[in-house]
Amino acid sequence: MDKVFVTDLRVSAVIGIFDWERRIRQTLSVDLEVAVDCAAAAATDQVTEAVDYKALSKRVSAVLVEGEFQLVETAAERVAETVLEEFGVPWVHLRLHKPGALSDARDVGVEVERGQCP
Repeated sequence: MDKVFVTDLRVSAVIGIFDWERRIRQTLSVDLEVAVDCAAAAATDQVTEAVDYKALSKRVSAVLVEGEFQLVETAAERVAETVLEEFGVPWVHLRLHKPGALSDARDVGVEVERGQCP
C-alpha cells in the first residue's frame, strides 16, 4: 500500500468547550496519511495522476477553521469524512493535536482511522 502524508499541518481554529476558548483561536496540528496507489503517478510523472497534497492540506485546514468545534474528536471525525468523500481515497489515518490544552502536558489529541485499508 502506498501513502501520501502531511505532517504537522498547523491550523488556527476555534475549538474547545469553555467560553474563553470560543472567543479565541488556538493552534491545532494535524498529521495525516491517506492510502493511494502511486503507480500511475510514478509511471507518468504527471501531477494529474497524484493526490494533490496542497489541495488536501488546504481542505483539511478549511474544515477545522470553518467548523468551530467543541471537541477534538468531532473535528477529527469531520476531517476524516471530508478527506474520504472529496479526495476519493479508500483510507485515512489522522492525529489531531491540541498542544497546550493541559498545563502539565506538551500535547493532547485524538487519533482516528477511517475507511478500508487496501
